[in-house]
Amino acid sequence: MIGGLALLLLCQLVGEVISWGLGLPVPGPVLGLVLLFAGLLAAERLQKPGTIVDGAVAPVAEGLLRNLALLFVPAGVGVIRHLDVLAAHGLGIALALLGSTALTLVVTVFVFVAVAARTDVAGGPGGTV
Repeated sequence: MIGGLALLLLCQLVGEVISWGLGLPVPGPVLGLVLLFAGLLAAERLQKPGTIVDGAVAPVAEGLLRNLALLFVPAGVGVIRHLDVLAAHGLGIALALLGSTALTLVVTVFVFVAVAARTDVAGGPGGTV
């Protein structure tokens, strides 16, 4: 369990160092997740599939997921701490959230239609659905 947690934290640390060192606009934890994914893919090709995930990462990930609600407490505290900003810019924030959600849904539809057309699984003639 300690090894899995150390692996997750190491990936996050390396991601932070890369993000900060290169001045990338991508958050360090996101780069760390990509590094973890790449490492797991490489380990799967070199060893028996699932060895690292089942042995080290899975128990830690399950523990984190079991207590996921606790990880939202700092975000909630941050919102409460900055209620003045929320009050001053609430309408703009709400419009940005609604607009970005609508845009995401529209882009998702277009991507789905494009992928379905390329893979021919839209249920048309010769489709597999």
